[in-house]
Amino acid sequence: MTDRDGSFPETPAGPFERPPRSFVDGDGQTIELVETDLAGEQRDAVVAMYERFDPADRAQGIPPIERDAIERWLDELICEHCLNVVARDGDRVIGHAMAVPDETGTPETIDAYELAIFVESAYQNVGIGTELTSALLGDAAAADVEYVWLTVERWNDPAVAVYREVGFEVVESTSFELEMAIRLTA
Repeated sequence: MTDRDGSFPETPAGPFERPPRSFVDGDGQTIELVETDLAGEQRDAVVAMYERFDPADRAQGIPPIERDAIERWLDELICEHCLNVVARDGDRVIGHAMAVPDETGTPETIDAYELAIFVESAYQNVGIGTELTSALLGDAAAADVEYVWLTVERWNDPAVAVYREVGFEVVESTSFELEMAIRLTA
């Protein structure tokens, strides 16, 4: 995760419903959204999802490809202030969203978190990304996170559409990426 450079929207978005919860996706499948500490069986299921992940769906070098690298990367997402939510189809983890404290903050002053989300390609374009992002934002709002930001490749139209749908706004644009942000609290 990297430091943000842009500004934040002035108007809070939401409200967002927290996990655990379930919904029916566009294919008629019941998908469950749950918080995870990335430990035990849940960790194994998240690692397995990333091992199945289509290399074409990797962005900005994540998720890693090799199991050892995936394990090390997930270790970085386990911290006192980190937020992790997964989407499950039965026992199979098919999506993972995370919010990590901005590297520029300290535990006492953290007000911004960076978001990343991944959904297996076979489960894309049926609303899972939108619901998963919304659930993570619900957790962030409940944790009194003020701002959430992300970067996305500017040509990733499906991801940009998901972020806009839940309330993210473009706050900075480069030739390759958009930085988008959302305010959760006033």
